[in-house]
Amino acid sequence: MSKRTLLFSAVAMALLAGTPALRAADAPKASFEWDLRARSEMVGDDGFARDADATTARLRAGLRLAPAAGWTVLLEGEGVAGFGNYNSGANGKTQYPLVMDPTGAELNQVWVGWKNAQGGVTVGRQRILLDNQRWVGNVGWRQNEQTFDAVAAQWKPVKDLTLSYYWLDKVHRAAGDKALNRLARERRLDTHLVNVAWKRGRQQWAGYAYLHDDRDVASASSATYGLRWTGAVAADGQGFGWSAEYARQTDHARNPARFSVNYWLLEPTWTQGKTTFRAGWEHLGSNGVVALQTPLATLHAFNGWDDQFLTTPAKGMEDRYLGVGGKFGSGKAAGKLNWAVSWHDYRADVGSLHYGSEWNASLGFPLPGGLNGMLKVADYRADRFSRDNTKLWLQVEWKGNRALAQ
Repeated sequence: MSKRTLLFSAVAMALLAGTPALRAADAPKASFEWDLRARSEMVGDDGFARDADATTARLRAGLRLAPAAGWTVLLEGEGVAGFGNYNSGANGKTQYPLVMDPTGAELNQVWVGWKNAQGGVTVGRQRILLDNQRWVGNVGWRQNEQTFDAVAAQWKPVKDLTLSYYWLDKVHRAAGDKALNRLARERRLDTHLVNVAWKRGRQQWAGYAYLHDDRDVASASSATYGLRWTGAVAADGQGFGWSAEYARQTDHARNPARFSVNYWLLEPTWTQGKTTFRAGWEHLGSNGVVALQTPLATLHAFNGWDDQFLTTPAKGMEDRYLGVGGKFGSGKAAGKLNWAVSWHDYRADVGSLHYGSEWNASLGFPLPGGLNGMLKVADYRADRFSRDNTKLWLQVEWKGNRALAQ
């Protein structure tokens, strides 16, 4: 971590000295936690003569310590092994489609945190997930997750109100430390994130200001101000629910471009029993030259699983979609099988360009020994953007934790 991160760390910890903490009995002394995930990914891209076939395994393991009341220390490493014919972004096999799961090992998280009932501070390399991860997330689908060298602070002045502030010094990207493109490995930042969340009954509001300064790529810097509103009519989650969000993004810091573009999301849902139906309209605006971007987001969760739109096209995008999913099963598997199907239609914000459409489907299922399996498919049919592409995943995951001392 940089000298700036260490300086912020020292200041934050000094401010916490003497603050009332939790009782020692409220936290375990030490625990070991792990996440082992094996996956086969197959990609058929019409732009390549050969299909990609990647078999990878990721082990993430960490030691969580509670050295004193209210204090937590996490040390976590991550290693990825793999074989097959695919371009990982680091192995030079550019004759195959990209499967961005490079092999290697790295320090994933190392942080010190303190908290009590009114809030807390976390300092160091850490995972950051904000709201639905549209703006900031950990790219959890990839084997190597995205983490940040950062200072994070939360304060709860009253029960239903949470104020959060983050200063980001560096982002360690999902492409890994061995990516051939240096800028895909990590970026130096001077980014400030403010998020204010308020919950009242079955409704949640979140207002935010995200001032992103990318010190390696000036054109990636932006300022985003927005408001998100989610809720449901019934306390049991049945019936009507919704998500609505609006944001405005402008140039920021040393960005040479001048722009101001809109973002909005409208997603009504209807839940009947164990099945939820949804419709959505997500708008990523453009001025015809520059489009709204979300470079710190968990992008795989948006605009289709085929990952055609990790960077928003210059003409912007309108993603209109329909989806249905839920849980099923009987006996010991009751409610443990989950499924989802969705369809997306992609168009430009500026002009009448139709990019293409996509089907997604997944099935999650339990396995013996506490393992969880998943079968997942994405099928993108190009019109005026990119090429036809199909992806298929088969995944098995085992994760847990075990107390070492109390």
